[in-house]
Amino acid sequence: MKLIVAIVQDKDAVRLIEALVDQGYRATKLATTGGFLREGNTTLLVGVEDDRVDDVLDIIRRICHSREQLVTPLAPVGGPIDSYVPYPVEVLVGGATVFVLHVERYERV
Repeated sequence: MKLIVAIVQDKDAVRLIEALVDQGYRATKLATTGGFLREGNTTLLVGVEDDRVDDVLDIIRRICHSREQLVTPLAPVGGPIDSYVPYPVEVLVGGATVFVLHVERYERV
């Protein structure tokens, strides 16, 4: 058995959960915050049999897409703020970061 840990952008989370449930997968949703942009995202935990990992990864690939987003950089910590002018910059966000972990034991109580 495997545990899939998928970190996705909040914009994709609802559609991804719906798609997983439609295909018979159970998912646990955790609200998390990313470190780079300090924006909310969603971490999903999905337990699956080894032979179904690729099916779940295909669903994630189909739903979670990268997109460009304008962000305003944060002011530097400890530096002079009077010369800092925050211009919005485009960054690539979205998609998914996925970890597939081996599960030695699983019990449903």
